[in-house]
Amino acid sequence: MKLVDTGNHFAAWGARLARVEVVSAYPITPQTQVIEEISRFIDEGEMDCEYIPVESEHSAMAAMIGSAAMGVRSFSATSSHGLAYMHELLHWAAGIRLPMVMVNVNRAMGPGWNIWCDHQDALAARDTGWIQLYCASHQEVLDTVIQAYRISEDFKVILPVMVCYDAIFISHSYMQVEVPDQENVDRFLPPFRSLWKLDLDYPLTHGSVIYPDDYEEVRFSMFQGLDNARGAIRRAAEEYRDIIGNYHGDMVETYRIDDADCALVAMGSMASECKMAVDMLRDKGYRCGLVRVRSYRPFPIAELRELLSPMRAVMVLDRGVSFGLEGALFSEVKAAIYGHGDAIVYNLITGLGGRDVRYDLVAERTEAALEGKMAPESNWPSLRLTEHHRVSKRGLEEYWKREGVL
Repeated sequence: MKLVDTGNHFAAWGARLARVEVVSAYPITPQTQVIEEISRFIDEGEMDCEYIPVESEHSAMAAMIGSAAMGVRSFSATSSHGLAYMHELLHWAAGIRLPMVMVNVNRAMGPGWNIWCDHQDALAARDTGWIQLYCASHQEVLDTVIQAYRISEDFKVILPVMVCYDAIFISHSYMQVEVPDQENVDRFLPPFRSLWKLDLDYPLTHGSVIYPDDYEEVRFSMFQGLDNARGAIRRAAEEYRDIIGNYHGDMVETYRIDDADCALVAMGSMASECKMAVDMLRDKGYRCGLVRVRSYRPFPIAELRELLSPMRAVMVLDRGVSFGLEGALFSEVKAAIYGHGDAIVYNLITGLGGRDVRYDLVAERTEAALEGKMAPESNWPSLRLTEHHRVSKRGLEEYWKREGVL
């Protein structure tokens, strides 16, 4: 069945086809449509599911932890400050090894208040123990939500999965998507069978106080689970392709990379714009390709080493920043390929707060790097230091002088 709809509604379709049994959520722009569509499915009898409306995102995650701990396939959706409000319980869900899936519609963090896209919200949660998968299309959103349950519920993984996609660019735009048959999804995703669950007939204590002699082993177990997720992600992607037909790559997706000697690296919808930049650079005689990072956690170390080590230059595009350092993806790409090949790695921090990322700008800055006209450090190519900003700075300096700060 083919449908034209928003990325948010296709995330809801993913939860429906995965036969989710409990949904808990609190509305926040630009995620709200996901839960609205699920509530419509439930109201019209198209989805056999318990919907729990709660008073905050913190409570949404608490309810999700409760349902997952009872061995029930659980789902939620959030964004930006909602994800930040959940942060304490993100650690909890991963730490007690609960399989669950949550959509995060990547939205900029305030202040200033902003409902448009960047990746800062999910990047701030990268070390909570959640698997993070980044989507670049509406079709991938639907398919990845379904695949995420196979990954999360794998007995060698047993960790929560965050499915990320870009606010507005994907969440609210309309595209045509092939919605798979329920019968085929059921073949791919069997009913949830929990490795452990709370049971009144067999009481246990889980996630309580733990002493120093045991804590490292628990964290190492999570580390192993994330590492095991590499294989689970590949198997899910390949089996989904075999049964349903759609394939978006597993840990990474590539474009025109086979004969390339330079590469762009990006995540999310910005990678689609980068394909056009690659074509433009090819037209100018540069043998450029693209590597889209689909799995940010676990990070595709082996894949990036194999693909990027032969390159003479790599341009990493970040839609977020590690303040006081550089682009977060930039840091991790450099770490992954350090000591493997001689590629010079460059960085563009752009698209923050939903600012448009133009393919011609990406191509222009990449060409400058290839011609030795850019330093291998974080560059902000879209930055506009207008007279307004300079006037504001002078005004602040005058205020500080009056107040005796300067």
